[in-house]
Amino acid sequence: MARSDADSWDLASSVGATATMVAAARAVASREPDALIDDPYAEPLVRAVGVDYFVKLLDGEITLEPDNEAMLAVMTDVMAVRTRFFDDFFLSSGTRQAVILASGLDARAYRLAWPSGTVVYEIDQPEVIEFKTRTLASLGASPAAELRTVAVDLRDDWPRVLQDHGFDPSVPTAWIAEGLLIYLPPDAQDRLFDNITALSAPGSRLATEFHPDAGARIGASSARMSEEWRRHGLDLDMADLFYDGDRNPVVDYLRAQGWDVDARSRPDMFAHYGRPFPTGEEVEALRQSLAVTAIKNQE
Repeated sequence: MARSDADSWDLASSVGATATMVAAARAVASREPDALIDDPYAEPLVRAVGVDYFVKLLDGEITLEPDNEAMLAVMTDVMAVRTRFFDDFFLSSGTRQAVILASGLDARAYRLAWPSGTVVYEIDQPEVIEFKTRTLASLGASPAAELRTVAVDLRDDWPRVLQDHGFDPSVPTAWIAEGLLIYLPPDAQDRLFDNITALSAPGSRLATEFHPDAGARIGASSARMSEEWRRHGLDLDMADLFYDGDRNPVVDYLRAQGWDVDARSRPDMFAHYGRPFPTGEEVEALRQSLAVTAIKNQE
């Protein structure tokens, strides 16, 4: 079902299911002999959501055709590199206030070695926040920083709710928007960065991604993945979840808002972490994707 301005979801449907997909990829990536990441919570969270396809994938019960097996390997590699990029961003930010936008099944508040005194804010829809908090508590997991969950839809007045939970806009903050922008309409992408800028003290840092021609290029490349899922009983069309339309390039937009910005291509990020960038049609849409980091200028 295509997106609408008032749609909603849980972790087994619509955009929420993509959070479960990412967690499944992180779980698989964490098992690799020379793993870039270690996410011990990804697998139990996926199992708790209970989407049959992703559980069977973790159990090795899904038989893939050769082309689709290669596609799965690519997805796992991309998620491993992407996850490590955002992990390293937080750990090198030098801030004591962090915000994870659209946190989904992100377990960084629990698994990263946060500096003493760090406060981590997670923002997502109430049902998503409640599910993850409850599930991790049942596993005996404790946050590795002071965690404040902010149950609010990003389409609502999330800056106000964030501040109601104790967020201090007068101190530098580290923000991440991981795997988020493509699920926002172009104008909502701009509003997101407008709000982040307004809440960011000088010295704040931001990490995100930008996919040029996002909806068309990535939507087309996801068709095979969606077809594979349907073959195994998961009815989710990724192309329906993306918003088309011309977007302001993130690098230019942030610079105009007073941020010093650095951007690296996806192949460059793979090389940085000692991984060869995959070849094949399934990754061509990702080749031009940018890993973006920014620092708020002094006012």
